[in-house]
Amino acid sequence: MSNVLGRILVTGGAGYIGSVVAARLIETGYRVTVLDDLSTGFREAVPAGAEFIEGRIQDAAKVLDSSYTVVMHLAAVAEVGESMISPEKYWDTNVLGSFALIRAMRKAGVRTLVFSSTCAVYGEPATGVISESTPTAPVNPYGASKLAVDHMIAGESAAHGLAAVSLRYFNVAGAVGSRGERHDPESHLIPLVLQVAQGQREAISIYGDDYPTPDGTCVRDYIHVADLAEAHLLALDAAVPGEHLVCNLGNGNGFSVREVIAAARKVTGHPLPEIVAPRRPGDPATLVASSARARERLGWTPCRSDLSEMVRDAWNFAQATAASEPTGT
Repeated sequence: MSNVLGRILVTGGAGYIGSVVAARLIETGYRVTVLDDLSTGFREAVPAGAEFIEGRIQDAAKVLDSSYTVVMHLAAVAEVGESMISPEKYWDTNVLGSFALIRAMRKAGVRTLVFSSTCAVYGEPATGVISESTPTAPVNPYGASKLAVDHMIAGESAAHGLAAVSLRYFNVAGAVGSRGERHDPESHLIPLVLQVAQGQREAISIYGDDYPTPDGTCVRDYIHVADLAEAHLLALDAAVPGEHLVCNLGNGNGFSVREVIAAARKVTGHPLPEIVAPRRPGDPATLVASSARARERLGWTPCRSDLSEMVRDAWNFAQATAASEPTGT
């Protein structure tokens, strides 16, 4: 691939996944502009070689012009719990922001879009293995806002010829060098377990150990962030004018909460005390992706499906980040 393909706008390119995607695009030879308001992203995560513009998704009209050929849209607010308390924030950023972006794309003649969607659009499915034909039934405003954007993209593709791919992520894990997961507050299992190893919390809570799974704890599908980034590059070649392609992204294998903790014990050498807490309402026993469509349409195969590798990469990032933070005042 070469720069003859034009420029790519990466919204949310200072965030965890967006920065890894932006770095891979630059490594591959694309010219990248990152648009991010730094509300959850970090300026230092923007890869060298990318043009950086600080701003909201709604500012895309000020950025896009005919020199751009693609938008990779990863900017969003993405905390399930927060979306239950402040749904208006999710409609404003995820839905209205995406609407402004798509309108700006149409005006500038940018006709290819890769969208960061989520498995949260499926809600609490009865089946443990989720395909793109599984009914969408989000149970929180976050999932609902992402599904609304998927509908928006489908309409834009049908009516105005947009070539679009929505990638529905499952549980993203791992890190790539200096780019990794750091949320405040943190809600994801692997970073929470590593916080115990770092002495930032006393124990890891297990919400229910009586599920109908091999060890009684919930099973989830984890995908390495580097594999996720590769799917974004492959999506560029799979985008077809007038089509909205939806692909689930996961390993197709589930790991239980206790398996994640065991892997973290091995990687960190820390005992990682556990506390068994009551089940959380609505937590399905098993959520695993069928990524058959991504394999068929994108030619995508995850290469880093080993749980210990994901935890080790996340641990290396967590340690490096802690070492670089100032101590005291």
